[in-house]
Amino acid sequence: MENKANTPQAAVDRTLFDSIRWDERGLTPAIVQDDVSGQVLMMAYMNRLALEKTLETGETHFWSRSRNELWHKGGTSGNVQKVRSIHVDCDGDTLLILVDPAGPACHTGERTCFYRRLDGETDPEGQPFRGRLHSLLHDRKANPRQGSYTTQLLRAGEARVLQKLGEEAIEVIVAAQAESDERLIAEAADLMYHLIVLLVSRDMSCDMVDRELRQRYAGR
Repeated sequence: MENKANTPQAAVDRTLFDSIRWDERGLTPAIVQDDVSGQVLMMAYMNRLALEKTLETGETHFWSRSRNELWHKGGTSGNVQKVRSIHVDCDGDTLLILVDPAGPACHTGERTCFYRRLDGETDPEGQPFRGRLHSLLHDRKANPRQGSYTTQLLRAGEARVLQKLGEEAIEVIVAAQAESDERLIAEAADLMYHLIVLLVSRDMSCDMVDRELRQRYAGR
C-alpha cells in the first residue's frame, strides 16, 4: 500500500487497508524509516484512527499506549515526518512507513531512537554503512588523527582531494574497459570514498546527493 505525501484517502487500496490485523487492543506496530538514507528512525503503534489520520494528512500519527490518545509526531517539536509511502508486511500485522523527517525522531534529540548498540560498539545513530562512513570521515575532519589517510588528505586541501578524485575516476574507466569485475568494484569503491571526502570537506552529506537524485528521477 502506498501513500505519497498528501495523497487523498481515495487513492488507498481499501481492500489491503481492511486486511490489516490489529491486536486485541486494536493496535499494530509501525516501523518508521528514512526514505532517502534507509535509516530506521523509530517504532511506534498505530490503531485504525492513527492510520486514517496519517493517510489524511500525509504526516505520521500514532496511538500512545501510555496516554491512551492519538498523537501527531512533531506536532509540538516541529520534527514532523512527511509520509512517502506505507507498506504492509506479508502477515498483515506490521506497517513500514517511509518518510522525509524534518528533524530528529527520538525524544532525546538523536536522529533515530536506535542509537545504542547492545555490544557497546560505536555505531553513529544506527546508520546504514554509507552514513557511518560519512560520520567517520567527518570525525576525521573535526578530530584529526595522526597516521590517518583521510586526515592527511583533508589537511592537504581541496585541490588535492579533487586531484585524487580525478585519478580515481580515470582508474574506474580503465578497470571498466580492460580489467576484471573485481577490479572495477575496487576502483569504484575508491572513487566513492574520495567523493565522500570531497563532500565532507565542503560540510555536505550523502543524504543531500540522495535527495537530489530522488527529486530528479522519482517516477522515471
